[in-house]
Amino acid sequence: MVPPGSPEFQEKLRTLYSLAYAVKSICKGRGMDFVVPKLEGLWEIESGRPPSEALPGEWKLLIRMPGFVSQEIVEEARSKVAQKKGIKNVGEVRFERMREGKCVQALHVGPYSAEEETVERLKKFAEERGLELVGPHHEIYLSDPRRTPESRLKTIIRYPVRAQTPTPPRGEG
Repeated sequence: MVPPGSPEFQEKLRTLYSLAYAVKSICKGRGMDFVVPKLEGLWEIESGRPPSEALPGEWKLLIRMPGFVSQEIVEEARSKVAQKKGIKNVGEVRFERMREGKCVQALHVGPYSAEEETVERLKKFAEERGLELVGPHHEIYLSDPRRTPESRLKTIIRYPVRAQTPTPPRGEG
């Protein structure tokens, strides 16, 4: 993987969108049209660094697909993208099923670099309800950063949760 914001990152983003729109085109031709969903990111950063400083292997980008999209459709789209657009790295895109289960989420408005306040609110919200965060930091990008001022960017921040494991009482002794 490559650092967010780098030219390689932009190329991978172009590949992901090209494949998503090729899938949409195939489905539309079969009477199953859909709107391509927003870009999402999963960030598994244990050091506390912000996503903008993520290292290779700590993040992945995704675009959700409707349940009727099959591996067969994705492979057909992959072939079209490779042939018609000449995108060579289309083979790197994976088609995966994802189940997050119970989650907490909040809308963050502002620059990506200022998300920590929203993350802390989510952590407090979960803790007050006896929940603990158990999955990756998940972002859903509602705004296009190329057209939206940083102060108005809208991002859903989501975390999978589960009931907190009770801490066993300390023995006296």
